[in-house]
Amino acid sequence: MVLFAATTGTAAYAAPPQAPDCVHLAVDWRYTYVSNDCSSDYTLTVVYLDGTEVPCRTAARGTRITFPGRGTQGNEVLGAVLCLTEPGT
Repeated sequence: MVLFAATTGTAAYAAPPQAPDCVHLAVDWRYTYVSNDCSSDYTLTVVYLDGTEVPCRTAARGTRITFPGRGTQGNEVLGAVLCLTEPGT
């Protein structure tokens, strides 16, 4: 199968890379806990079903950082992705 992409003069959007398998998520309604069990630090964010955007944060190796959870309105956390820029930029 061959796939072709059509463009309309705008830059193509590339999805950010998924966080490595050593990054783990624990999700509840209020918080999403992201644990970095890797041997390297990673700058990442969490992707939500409804498109909510949250800032990138750096998770040092062996640490856990917190993002918003799924909420009470039926939103879902789809996973963690690596950020291509530094936090706060």
